[in-house]
Amino acid sequence: MHPTASVQTPQMSFVHSYLFLRRAVGVIGLALPVVLIVGKLVLEGGGTLSSISAYYHSVMRGVFVGSMCAVGTFLLSYRGHSRFDDLCGDIAAVAAIGVGLFPVAGPDPSPTQRAVEIVHVACAAVFFVTLAVFCLFLFTKTSGEPTRRKTWRNRVYRTCGVVMLACLVLIALEGLWLADELAALHPVLWLESAAIFAFGAAWWIKGETLLRDP
Repeated sequence: MHPTASVQTPQMSFVHSYLFLRRAVGVIGLALPVVLIVGKLVLEGGGTLSSISAYYHSVMRGVFVGSMCAVGTFLLSYRGHSRFDDLCGDIAAVAAIGVGLFPVAGPDPSPTQRAVEIVHVACAAVFFVTLAVFCLFLFTKTSGEPTRRKTWRNRVYRTCGVVMLACLVLIALEGLWLADELAALHPVLWLESAAIFAFGAAWWIKGETLLRDP
């Protein structure tokens, strides 16, 4: 055996496991809105719901909760280049699990259910803000002069971060002033879907699925 093989193998295994984690998180983000919406239409019928979170109260509950807990577990396993990276990953992980385990209130909610929904909304906000921090500040780090593809990746990361923050702001504005007027269009569902797609795309690319350096 070549003398360097035993040294490189654990290192390569470590790198591959991290790429797998990033890709897995990305795939869940890219697939979740489609799976929830289409799955509910096929299995239960009745049209689309008002938000991604509302699918907790449908036949797709297991998919929603399982996906958020899986994302949380992957993020807990994630370790970046600094303690701040690790802290952001842990915060996003706890928030993701909270989104899955503390549902939005259903029809005619009790005071307890309303309180649980507040926890859900807070977890969702923390989740997306933290992921936007990943996209805008952590994923864009580079040592030395960035390659051309790294420059393109950074543009994608920043775009994804801006999309997530913009969706959060628009959801808040809709809830404050336009909830009744736009209810039939389900704007929260589509804005949440866009934010989740952006999150998934960023992590998918971070897993070197696209735009990887040659």
